[in-house]
Parts: sequence; C-alpha cells; structure tokens
Amino acid sequence: MGEKTLKGRDLTRGERLQVMVDDTELSALDDFRFSNRLPSRAAAIRELLRRGLAAVGHKTEAGAKSGSYGVVSAGSDTAA
Repeated sequence: MGEKTLKGRDLTRGERLQVMVDDTELSALDDFRFSNRLPSRAAAIRELLRRGLAAVGHKTEAGAKSGSYGVVSAGSDTAA
C-alpha cells in the first residue's frame, strides 16, 4: 500500500532532489513562483524544468490539471 495525500490521492513522486541556490537565484525563483501563481517553490521548479525541457524539444505533458504540476507524462519515453 502506497502513501496517500490528505485528500486520499496516491503520492507518485518517489525521488527527492535537493538543489542549492544562492540568494539571487532564490529571489528569481520566488519572483517566478508568485508571478505565475504557483503554490510552492517545488511547483515553480517543476514548471521551470518542464519549460526548459520543452525548449530543447523534449515532449512534456500538455493540459495538466493545476494540481498535478508534473514535468513529463508517465508514459513518455525517457531514453534518448
């Protein structure tokens, strides 16, 4: 049995990634987060990652619900 959110949804994120940033980068991240009305720094980082991947031609999930903030779809091919 997997972990569930408070609303009963399955938690599908299995990896934690820690990133060190300086004060300027953190400020830029927070500015991006608030200007795009994202709920957390993690969501802002996922959105920036999704946009960066899309910019270099990687297929990303389109039309996701605002609560998902996934970077790539579960069925996408990650092998290059």
